[in-house]
Amino acid sequence: MSEADTADGADAVPVDEAARALLVDLVETASVAPDEGECAELLVDFFESHDREAWIDEVGNVRAPADDGVLLTSHLDTVPGDIPVRVEADSGPDGGDVLWGRGSVDAKGPLAALAVAAARTGASFVGVVGEEVDSRGARYLVGDRESAPEAVVNGEPSGADGITLGYRGLLGGTYVATSESGHSSRPENNAIQDAMDWWTRVESEFGHDEWVPVFERVTCKPTEFAGGPSSDGLSVEATMEVQLRVPPEYATGEVRELADGHLENGTVNWHDLVEPVMQSPRTPVARAFRAAIRRRGVDPRLLRKTGTSDMNVYAQAWNCPMVTYGPGDSDLDHAPDEHLPLPEFDQAVIVLEDVAADLLAD
Repeated sequence: MSEADTADGADAVPVDEAARALLVDLVETASVAPDEGECAELLVDFFESHDREAWIDEVGNVRAPADDGVLLTSHLDTVPGDIPVRVEADSGPDGGDVLWGRGSVDAKGPLAALAVAAARTGASFVGVVGEEVDSRGARYLVGDRESAPEAVVNGEPSGADGITLGYRGLLGGTYVATSESGHSSRPENNAIQDAMDWWTRVESEFGHDEWVPVFERVTCKPTEFAGGPSSDGLSVEATMEVQLRVPPEYATGEVRELADGHLENGTVNWHDLVEPVMQSPRTPVARAFRAAIRRRGVDPRLLRKTGTSDMNVYAQAWNCPMVTYGPGDSDLDHAPDEHLPLPEFDQAVIVLEDVAADLLAD
């Protein structure tokens, strides 16, 4: 390690050259799902260089089991987007270098920080695939393990001083309707109108006053629509992909029942159901993070995210305390200017090492 930098008002931290080298290697290695294989091999090599057994499992996850007092896990895949990878000096008041590149924030910054902490402390580690698509890596992991770990740290950007305790769930489906073809002057609804009317009723069902925090709302979003005459010209067809984000107040089954209750024509195939999660700030893992962040000279922030992550999958399967943590500004997830201040990354590595050491000592 070399000369100290600072991050976000925290105490000065030494530059962690070895951890930064892994991070840059990971960001330089493209891993848009489902092509995470080269990135997975890089992580296996990293753990083997630290005398840790590691392998790639049946679905592409990197498994490096060790002390299950805490499992550190993050995802290998990124969304598409070509952002030239480079390290530049920060011209702002905080100084330090900044890493630019797709995945630097979501989530190779957290992935590298967790991998380094696991290698240095002896904590268990898994790098999972497919989080940006269908969480296939996390789903396989919970089905493949014989038992739950004692605690989980899921890697996603929270900022080096933030810990994420909650995520909304997800209900995703495909609405399909068909109507007989007819002249557009006729007053009866066609399938396109049926789709529009159903969605309007669903949005009205879950309407909220503006003062209700987004995390506590069911929010409704159509993500794809196709409609028009059938190929034989005898009917009108409409297909709509929809997503509803589900706060912890609800289960996905309750939201599904309410949405189905507004169907008058057409059908919905609900194919994506992920339950919401909200963890207590008083669990052993949350307390360990609060203490480790305070040791860095800053006050911890407790976060709730409006999206969904692999933590939802783990919480549904494992009855153990967990949080999500990692360096980076989540507003830069999937953004064309995705970048990560490296002093913040160094700080997150120290926090994670402290947390893992505390949990493994218990």
